[in-house]
Amino acid sequence: MKGPNYWSIRRHKLVVMRLDLEDLEEKPTNAIPGFREQLEKHIPSLWEHRCSEEEKGGFFKRVEEGTWMGHVVEHVALELQTLAGLDTGFGRTRGTGEKGIYNVVYSYLEEKTGIYAGQVAVDFCQALVTGDEFDLGPHIQRMREIRERERLGPSTGSIVEEALKRDIPYIRLNRHSLVQLGWGVNQRRIQATIASTTSNIGVEIACDKEETKNLLQQLNVPVPKGDTAYDEEDLERIIKRIGYPIVIKPLNGNHGRGSTMHIMTWDDAVAALKKAKEISRWVIVEQFITGYDYRLLVINHQFVAAALRKPAAVTGDGKRTIAQLVEETNQDPRRGYGHENVLTTIKLDDHTDRLLEKMGMTINSVPAAGEEVFLKSTANLSTGGTATDVTEHVHPYNVFTAERISRLVGLDICGIDIMSPDISEAMTDNRGVVLEVNAAPGFRMHLAPSDGIARNVAEPVVDMLFPSGSQGRIPIIAVTGTNGKTTTTRLNAHIAKTMGYKVGFTTSDGIYIQNRMLEKGDCTGPLSTKFVLMDPTIDYAVLECARGGLLKAGLGFDKCDIAIVTNVTADHIGLKDINSVEEMAKVKGVVPETVKKNGYAILNADDDLVFGMRKNLDCNIVLFSMDENNARVKAHCDRGGVAAVLEDGWVSIIKGTWKIRIEKVVNIPLTLGGKAVFMIQNILPCIAAAFVQGFKVEDVRLALNTFIPSPTMTPGRMNVFQFKHFEVLVDFAHNPDGFEAISKYLEKVDAHPKVGLIAAAGDRRDEDIRELGRIAGRTFDEVVIRQDKNLRGRTDIEIMNLIKEGITEVNPDMPVICINPEADSIKHVIENAVKGSHITILSDVIAEALDLILQYKEKDDEFAFHKEEIPNRHEAGAASQQSQ
Repeated sequence: MKGPNYWSIRRHKLVVMRLDLEDLEEKPTNAIPGFREQLEKHIPSLWEHRCSEEEKGGFFKRVEEGTWMGHVVEHVALELQTLAGLDTGFGRTRGTGEKGIYNVVYSYLEEKTGIYAGQVAVDFCQALVTGDEFDLGPHIQRMREIRERERLGPSTGSIVEEALKRDIPYIRLNRHSLVQLGWGVNQRRIQATIASTTSNIGVEIACDKEETKNLLQQLNVPVPKGDTAYDEEDLERIIKRIGYPIVIKPLNGNHGRGSTMHIMTWDDAVAALKKAKEISRWVIVEQFITGYDYRLLVINHQFVAAALRKPAAVTGDGKRTIAQLVEETNQDPRRGYGHENVLTTIKLDDHTDRLLEKMGMTINSVPAAGEEVFLKSTANLSTGGTATDVTEHVHPYNVFTAERISRLVGLDICGIDIMSPDISEAMTDNRGVVLEVNAAPGFRMHLAPSDGIARNVAEPVVDMLFPSGSQGRIPIIAVTGTNGKTTTTRLNAHIAKTMGYKVGFTTSDGIYIQNRMLEKGDCTGPLSTKFVLMDPTIDYAVLECARGGLLKAGLGFDKCDIAIVTNVTADHIGLKDINSVEEMAKVKGVVPETVKKNGYAILNADDDLVFGMRKNLDCNIVLFSMDENNARVKAHCDRGGVAAVLEDGWVSIIKGTWKIRIEKVVNIPLTLGGKAVFMIQNILPCIAAAFVQGFKVEDVRLALNTFIPSPTMTPGRMNVFQFKHFEVLVDFAHNPDGFEAISKYLEKVDAHPKVGLIAAAGDRRDEDIRELGRIAGRTFDEVVIRQDKNLRGRTDIEIMNLIKEGITEVNPDMPVICINPEADSIKHVIENAVKGSHITILSDVIAEALDLILQYKEKDDEFAFHKEEIPNRHEAGAASQQSQ
């Protein structure tokens, strides 16, 4: 899970593991000899887990008393992450309704680490049960490595955290450090500490150290003497001019990679040249300036922080070797792997060996008491260096110089490296120099210095990207329910477009950006939401949120302005461990629970389960009903609430005791002249959403009058085609409630015979499929059964027989034939249509069905196949036999 979900609204990052306990279903932990003792021996820190006992040791108490293995796996997966430096603690284990199979749910901070922890937890628990040895150490280290590889670095992470504090959402755009802050037209981007506001020319200048140096030198900024070199001939020429000691570093390097400091001999210079050229074709050779290494951070051309940096080092005691002193230094609890702590552990590597060799030492040398031995040549925290905050000690002239440099180079975020005997003195007075200007400077030394005050340097970055009065969000309407979601989504988008918004919306037939379909297919999950919210051209989003995406990954947004729940009926029951309509209501209820405190949840007052959702909400509630006298609506409005109702042939808003009529039902094209009553249920929440947003009545009325049910605006939703001698209706109805709505519409259609082309999804319950047959048997004069492209676990014969059973229960004499595939069945019903008939095509593949019907419509004048009479029932029966 990556967003609000069935298991938790607030905790977005959850792993849901479906675990089959097999024979362990009959063996709770107290029935496994030595299990509790072995568990505590391997992971003693589980003592901190209180579990339901609400006290330390509570989990072990549960293990002693006897609990099931899924519960143990949950706690082990959580603790393994904590041991790997990812402290997280939410979990729950619930049965699925199948014996021995559980949903084990636990939180994660880094997705891949969380999944790995679950896999290891299962293997570990299995080993304890069978008595096999299991070493957790390598797995915990592996999780640390995954964590460092996958998570945002401390600089990027700090900006994201600061944005979240201000309610600015973010989307990670790749597995590295490219991040979008905000949604739609209000988005900004960062990559590490380069922002979308940062000058590309400024970055180019900063990445060319020689160009930077020349620019600064021209404008009287003190820099060390030096030049660029390509080969040993250049190197020799420069050394003769500036002398030793020198520094050699790559022209296009950063973070100290390829740099060598304090070079005193020709051989060392040649080796350093070779090392630097591994990073860059050209290298910089310049004076090695003595003094202290300072980093000044400038954001939005304002000085914000400074740090004194020191390379990784140890201090001798006259007794222990350098290797032993490093080992002791790494025991400092502030040091850890990668970026998990304030300081990073020191690693002894080839670079260390070369540096020590220059000093006539090895890692086995014993430094004198008090002697400081540097183990790295650059003062980077990632290689074990330290940083001391000196922000308050920087001389005003140096502050002025740093801010001036940021404008000279053209960087709104930059790190300026200064070598100076004392940063509290002006550089002009103590021969201090500017060594480098860095684009994408690291923030870690300022966020968590080894000594001194931590500085929230992410704050001025977010201030710069989102000045006072700006916002990172765009309005979001989220639509869920069993039936009517897509039409409701489309109508909301149309109303917003009429109001002048640039709308992005998702539906079960595709993703639309400003009314252009950019992705085709069922796009009602979190990835489709992300697609819309990433688009920089939209300022309004309407998102259809279906059950499947919610259960698979949660929602793709953290909160919305308005949520609409159309209805909850018995569809998709028995899938993904949702075994009742009440559980389905809990799934759908996730959407309104994400509404902002000052937002609106628009609920169907005619649906008990939807109306019941209000109890879990902390936002404004608006009701809608097909009955203005609905007791729930009246009570709600008596308290000053807002509702949308059908009253006396109008769709209207009731606010307290006031009634605001929006439009007559018969004037709204979507209702097909008032015949498609069920469409009113889709219109009501839309006018309610428009009203609470302050849209004018005349604008809403215009939107309703210009929203035409058609293959363009509402593909597969009440698309009616008038042929010369008959009528065709195409709809996506696919469950009993959808079929029932079509049936009620057809009661008002004067046509004969009424032919239905129907199917059923194979993953529905037997009873649901039979019910589709019963409704069809009551509604149509003839039925053609076709099959969906995806049979979802059944055979076509199985599904057809279940539908036939339902039809036979209510109309045993009904002519029924079976034709596959869908295209052939459509051709059959159209080419055999009789004069005055009405054909209802309930399609699975809407786009293909509409294309085929439009082809027939274009040739309508040439039709020679219309039947003047109803086919003989015996002929139909024979056709059925032939098809089977």
